[in-house]
Amino acid sequence: VQLQASGGGLVQAGGSLRLSCAASEFTFDDYAIGWFRQAPGKERQVVSSISVSDGRTYYTASVKGRFTISSDNAKSTVYLQMNNLKPEDTAVYYCATSRIYAARMTSDYDIWGQGTLVTVSS
Repeated sequence: VQLQASGGGLVQAGGSLRLSCAASEFTFDDYAIGWFRQAPGKERQVVSSISVSDGRTYYTASVKGRFTISSDNAKSTVYLQMNNLKPEDTAVYYCATSRIYAARMTSDYDIWGQGTLVTVSS
């Protein structure tokens, strides 16, 4: 199982970015895919997740209405569209997989990709 996260960068407050998480070497449909973020000095926290089998999604409160998670099963890729970005969204973003349906906790996820840095300037 391999995950490749990409799409991070530097953006001004109010701007947008789209993160991608490309999965390989496993049956994509059997998993939940989650996006997490970790800011300097803080714990890693869940941002959003999607159960690939039925598209069920979860968003942490601080990103609801601004972020959208989606999956392209044919490409085994999950996206995180981030709009109206705020400086407090600055963090390293990670994607990860879980075999637990609708997984929301960091401890539910066992395969992690490398992080991609998102920096939002004020």
